[in-house]
Amino acid sequence: MSAVRFSVVIPAFNEGEEIVGCLDRLLANITQPCEVLVVYDRPSDTTAEPARRYAERDPRVRPLLNGIRPGPAAAIKFGIQEAGSPVVVVTMADGSDDAAQIERLAELVKGGAAVAAASRYMPGGRQLGGPRLKGALSRAAGLSLYVLGRVGTHDPTNSFKAYSRSFIDEVGIESDAGFEMGIEMVAKARRARRRVVEIPTVWRDRAVGQSNFKVRQWIPRYLRWYLVALLPGRPRPPRTEA
Repeated sequence: MSAVRFSVVIPAFNEGEEIVGCLDRLLANITQPCEVLVVYDRPSDTTAEPARRYAERDPRVRPLLNGIRPGPAAAIKFGIQEAGSPVVVVTMADGSDDAAQIERLAELVKGGAAVAAASRYMPGGRQLGGPRLKGALSRAAGLSLYVLGRVGTHDPTNSFKAYSRSFIDEVGIESDAGFEMGIEMVAKARRARRRVVEIPTVWRDRAVGQSNFKVRQWIPRYLRWYLVALLPGRPRPPRTEA
């Protein structure tokens, strides 16, 4: 396989055969050399076997057992650690993200952005379906941070983003539970005066299965990074894990 231009990280939890459709859609929309890292938490995860079979016929796919701890935050972090490219795109396994935009997000980071966000709330973006409370909170957080914090995106909470590996290495990843890494990286980029860009996206709620987003449990973590994004100055040194 040619040298990869970017890496795609997909945190997956018991997706079963649905991961095949996700990978089909994703790879049908990618024309450049890439690698796709499907990260699952346990050997018994129903994602593992279909992902392994897929990798046997398409070497771009790399199924990985999460080597940190269970949970989406650790799965994303582990995938980024294992990625072989200086540009990493994080996307979900449920088909909610527009796979046709992956290359565009990667190109924006190659062009100098620390973070490139797919935005549901900027002009031209939309959110179709999904829990109303979660959507309302996400929209309010995004629009208020865009105006008050000047963070560079209307949609800091969306997980569908591309990142510069050098930027991540510089600031570290502190998210430890849910999908809050998206807003964490936007907050850190804003405080470090690094470039954040966005493109409009149409997000569609998953058609099969159930969302793994835990609103009550994870909202405090999002709130923490919301407040950090409003603070002046450069970020403090990243927390190191024991």
